[in-house]
Amino acid sequence: MDFNQIQELIRMVSKHKLSEFSLKEGDFKLVIRNQVVATEMVVSAAPVALPVQQPIAAAPAPAAPAKADAAPAAAAAPSDADDDNNPRYKQIKSPMVGTFYRSSGPDKGPFVKVGDPVEVGTKVCIIEAMKLFNEIESELKGKIVKVLVEDATPVEYDQPLFLIDPS
Repeated sequence: MDFNQIQELIRMVSKHKLSEFSLKEGDFKLVIRNQVVATEMVVSAAPVALPVQQPIAAAPAPAAPAKADAAPAAAAAPSDADDDNNPRYKQIKSPMVGTFYRSSGPDKGPFVKVGDPVEVGTKVCIIEAMKLFNEIESELKGKIVKVLVEDATPVEYDQPLFLIDPS
């Protein structure tokens, strides 16, 4: 039952001057009481279990161990370790909070890979926010040096997604 249906029920209870109205559908229970003294309607509903969504702030925590696991690999390949700290590289950052996707679908290839050249306006990824899929375009010209985020993981606003070599 949605909010508009509940409002309509409240109007009907008030219009017909009912003192109480009860409705039960499965686990959902709605009671509307019209109190004569206060002429106030009270709406109460039995608790309904809603799907729990992980808070966005907690999402980067799993990413931290991935970087810890990547540290030994970075030590083995010094050029990778230098990528993040190289001052000549620029970053493409997330313009919003959402879920990062490298491709337009699970059976499609990524928009860009390491080594690919990008122009201003090149689609580099998709960020899903509230069931809307937002295509993210590069604001820089250069070559993709590193993808900083795993596919289908949450990202924060202004989080670096890609490293670009502008030269």
